Amino acid sequence: MRYAQTVEPWRHYFNQSSALFVAIFLTIASACAAQATASARPDPPWLQDVQKDPALLVEFGQLMTKLQHDVQFPPPRGQSRLLPLLPESTAFYAAFPNYGDASHQALTIFHQELQQSPVLRAWWQHGDLGANRDKVEDFLEKVYQLSQFLGDEIVVAGETEGRQEPTLLILAEVRKPGLKDLLQQMGKNFGGKSKPALRVLDVQELATATNTVSPQQLVILVRPDFVVAALDVAALRSFNARLDGKIREFVSTPFGQRVEQEYQGGITSLGAIDLQKILQQVPLGTGKNQLLFERSGFADLKYLVWNRKTVSGQAASQMELSFTGPRRGVASWLAAPGPLGSLDFVSPKPILVSTVLLKDPPKIFDDVRNLSAVSNPKAFSSVDQMEAALKLSFRDDLLRRLGGEITIEVDSLKPPGPAWKAIFQVNDTDGLQAILNKLLASTPLRAQQSKQGGITYYTIRIPSAQKTVEIAYAFVDGYLVLASSQEAIAEAVRLHRSGESLAQSSQFLASMPPGHGSEASALLYEDPTAVLALSVSQTFPGLAQSISQETAEPAPAVVRLYGEESAIRETSLSHGVDARGMLVVAAIAIPNLLRARIAANESSAVATIRMANRAQITYSNTYPQRGFAPDWSTLGPDPGASGRPSAEHASVIDATLGNASCTKGTWCTKSGYQFSITASCKKQSCDEFVVLGIPVTSGTGARSFCSTSDMVVRFKTGTPLTSPLAASECQAWSPLR
Repeated sequence: MRYAQTVEPWRHYFNQSSALFVAIFLTIASACAAQATASARPDPPWLQDVQKDPALLVEFGQLMTKLQHDVQFPPPRGQSRLLPLLPESTAFYAAFPNYGDASHQALTIFHQELQQSPVLRAWWQHGDLGANRDKVEDFLEKVYQLSQFLGDEIVVAGETEGRQEPTLLILAEVRKPGLKDLLQQMGKNFGGKSKPALRVLDVQELATATNTVSPQQLVILVRPDFVVAALDVAALRSFNARLDGKIREFVSTPFGQRVEQEYQGGITSLGAIDLQKILQQVPLGTGKNQLLFERSGFADLKYLVWNRKTVSGQAASQMELSFTGPRRGVASWLAAPGPLGSLDFVSPKPILVSTVLLKDPPKIFDDVRNLSAVSNPKAFSSVDQMEAALKLSFRDDLLRRLGGEITIEVDSLKPPGPAWKAIFQVNDTDGLQAILNKLLASTPLRAQQSKQGGITYYTIRIPSAQKTVEIAYAFVDGYLVLASSQEAIAEAVRLHRSGESLAQSSQFLASMPPGHGSEASALLYEDPTAVLALSVSQTFPGLAQSISQETAEPAPAVVRLYGEESAIRETSLSHGVDARGMLVVAAIAIPNLLRARIAANESSAVATIRMANRAQITYSNTYPQRGFAPDWSTLGPDPGASGRPSAEHASVIDATLGNASCTKGTWCTKSGYQFSITASCKKQSCDEFVVLGIPVTSGTGARSFCSTSDMVVRFKTGTPLTSPLAASECQAWSPLR
């Protein structure tokens, strides 16, 4: 079977989220590859293999076909037993089905395919990923085992009220005993050097637990009925009290009722944010910023709700952005749904099309002017000067003659240049033509005219150092059509008159969601195959060519927006991101994300080392008889009742590292790094110190850092140390520049 026959199954399968299987697989595989060398950027191993052997891409397609037909996915859920349990201050909510059985079925099918496909088996056993396949499969098996202990739904929720940082809760029902032991084992297997990745407690242990854990360590409470995860013990203790008290207040709040409403008719996945709560917690800064935000209309945001459900027998994604009242300001620019006549000029096979209906272009101009004046009263002075020089008003002479419909189309980005169109609805063709003539007369450019089929074409050639750029335009049946060439406009006119445009194509018409006609407020159309080939053409030209040659025409990705008085709605029948796109994005993005995280962790580690240096100087000046502090705890606050600074607890750093557990000989973790302070002391006086920071794993950092009393931060690459340094050893490292 050729890959062209399996494009749609890929998309359908991934939409159902056995993407769990492939996403976890690719994440671990990419992470393993990234750990091999932190400084270089090799191409992802699986992608190198695909480039070497395009038959592997075909095998992937065959695999996805079987997954589509043989994997059984969780049914839609018409209610949630977890939703009522949440606190009334919950500000964001996400719910997902338990895909454990589906992912296990997917892994079983994958093993069957390995037995039947020599190409796939050779890649899995002997490719660059082969060395890590046991780790990948073991992890997936652990995920499946975990899923068997959990209920049908997994909920992630958070609060923001009265907190500097949002709290996070992950909640699921417990099916059977034994979950605590499994989680503890998983924490040991996937944790760092100093602590397991998970801290697992039962109800009795929670009662006496302290909140002195690493910020990166997830704390999990396992009850007989529920399992709850949070980032700190206090949040778990509070939620456990709610469960014991059988408090069910969230569903009585407006936000809780709105979320509960989404379950009607059955949903697969659901996400919701109480934007009013979020906005109340966001500091806007100056009075100008507050005024600007208020005038924008986005201060009226209420809820953002997204779901995936079945509508009239078709799976659809739906989104609602609601407001507390009628939309105003920038939020009101999107017009009510209307006919999109500009799509009659669009090619039936574009790469990308974007269409929008705007309420009133002159009013938008006024809004932009007024908003700009809030922060800069002279923001439009250059526009005023230009209008005076040209003796015209952009608002009254130009924008007033345009309708609100605008379409941008991209057909090709191949040499010798991009092929594109821009289509504008026009209210006054003659008046707009006169304004364009006036604008051109103020430049050295001239438009060449030609007539064909009753249409006057205007072509402007703009010279440049590389090549001459051509822009053509014509007025056709109430629209201004601009394009990269006169030939492109002539083709647009032919499509418009013959009815062969995108608007009339069967694939496009089939993308209309149930309950909606052809009218919309905005539209985004994408050919996933062309976009994917385009996205990889620079980095992986061989793969891009293979995609273009081997791929059949998949269903387009089409998203429609509908502007209502107090809401903006989005709906799409597209099955989510194309599977090949997920593979390439994962291969490119995951290593980059890992490197970005490593860079952020290293930057944080250097800042921590410098903070320790400053704290040591402060300590030695405050307590000269003691010299330098021997450990982090000495620099931190007094854990006792008095809380007053002393030589034993100087309070020159906070308790993140300066807590009672960060004493001599211990490693204390922060942002992917472990830190220690050692000192050279005689009796109670220390005349030298070494502060050392090492990455928890090779995936959290590529360099170790240290500093001594000379206050120079130094670094070293290679295998992280397991024991502290002497001052002379640290001073032999390379200074950080």
